[in-house]
Amino acid sequence: MKSKFIIFSILLFLLLTITSSAKSTHYVDHVTVSHLHKIFNKIKKNSDVSERALSRTFKYYERNRYKKHLSSHYIAIADYTKTSMKKRLYIINLHSGKVECYLVAHGRNSGAKGGRVWRSSNKLGTYMTPFGFFKIGSKEGITVKKKYNYLSVEGLEEKNKSAKKRDILLHTANYVNWGGKSYGCFAIKPQDKYQIFPKLKKALFYSYTGR
Repeated sequence: MKSKFIIFSILLFLLLTITSSAKSTHYVDHVTVSHLHKIFNKIKKNSDVSERALSRTFKYYERNRYKKHLSSHYIAIADYTKTSMKKRLYIINLHSGKVECYLVAHGRNSGAKGGRVWRSSNKLGTYMTPFGFFKIGSKEGITVKKKYNYLSVEGLEEKNKSAKKRDILLHTANYVNWGGKSYGCFAIKPQDKYQIFPKLKKALFYSYTGR
C-alpha cells in the first residue's frame, strides 16, 4: 500500500509539473488592452516602423480583434513609405513585443524597382499596391501558373473589399531578392516563407502607403 502511494505521488507531481510548464510556454487566447498599450509603447521606442502606421494598426486591432476573429499572437505592417530593398515588412509579437523584419515587394505601377511606393490603389486593373487593413488567410496554396506559395488576403474595409477580385495574395517570389515588383500582391522572399507564413495566418495586416 505504501509503495502504491509513493508511485501515485510521483505521478501526480510529474503531471502538475508538465501542466505548469505547458501553461508557461503557451500564450493565452488574447492579450489585454493594457498589455497592448505596453507593447505599442515598446515598439514605438525601439523600432523604425512609421509611428502613424503603428498607431493606426494597434487602434484597429484593439477595436476589431474579436469581431474580425484576428490572431491573438501577431500583427503585421508593410511600411511602403520605405524602399523595397529595406526590410519594411514588420511582424509584431503581441505578447513579447518582438519585431521581425523582412523584404516585401510593391506593385509594378506603384513605384520604381528598388524604390518606395508613390501611388497605391484598391481598384481592379491598376497593378498597384493596395492599401488599408487586411486579414491573412490560414490555408496555404500554390498558384497555378508560377507555382508561388501563398496565403489568401481578405480586405477588411469597404475601400479594399476588391482584394479578392484582384487576386491579391501574400506570396513568395524570387524577384523580391533584387527589389522586383509584383502585380499588386504582397510578395516575399521564398526563403522567408517558413518564418512568415506560420505567424501571419489569421493575422491583421496593414498595408501602409503613407495615405
